Amino acid sequence: MPLDFAISAFLTLFVVVDPIGLTPTFLAVTHGLPRKVRHSVALRAAIIAGAILIGTALIGDWLFRTLGISLSAFRIAGGLLLFTIAFEMLFGVRMRRESQAAEEAVEEHVRNLAAFPLAIPLMAGPGAITATVLLAGRADGHLLLVGMLIAVVVLVAAACFAAFIFAGRISRLLGNTGNIVLSRLLGVLLAALAVQFVVDGIRALIPA
Repeated sequence: MPLDFAISAFLTLFVVVDPIGLTPTFLAVTHGLPRKVRHSVALRAAIIAGAILIGTALIGDWLFRTLGISLSAFRIAGGLLLFTIAFEMLFGVRMRRESQAAEEAVEEHVRNLAAFPLAIPLMAGPGAITATVLLAGRADGHLLLVGMLIAVVVLVAAACFAAFIFAGRISRLLGNTGNIVLSRLLGVLLAALAVQFVVDGIRALIPA
């Protein structure tokens, strides 16, 4: 059903992108910048990441047909990739990598901060792109479902923008422990979603 698809798509992308988990990275990257500039960087990053994922949603079905890849095969491969990201979230590897990316980007020009590392690879990284392609494959070219997927991408990008705007408050509210606990919980949820993608792919490959 369309509603089930929309809910599944939102949960998958929200967990993979993890807007709240990105707030410490955003604060580190934009440290010392005026408030107006930080808001401008947040808006630009959300637009860039949203545009990348919308483009992915639109060409997902075409990509499958062009490369001759079955949806079942990509579900299994994508599920395994998402599981590795969930594993990194559970054991804190992703947070350390994001911190390193933030440190490398601090010296970049302000105009580049939105594109790297915020939009790419933190918001619209391999995991988010893979999840979007998987969801586009599930939509199977149905205009209503594709439209819902695009709306979900816009919602997740908006959630990132809102999280960046209130990054300071969110960081103080959660604290270091809260951020770690939230990342672990989202990692468990993403692992379950990844396994479901693999199961769906295997079921489709095995004759009834």
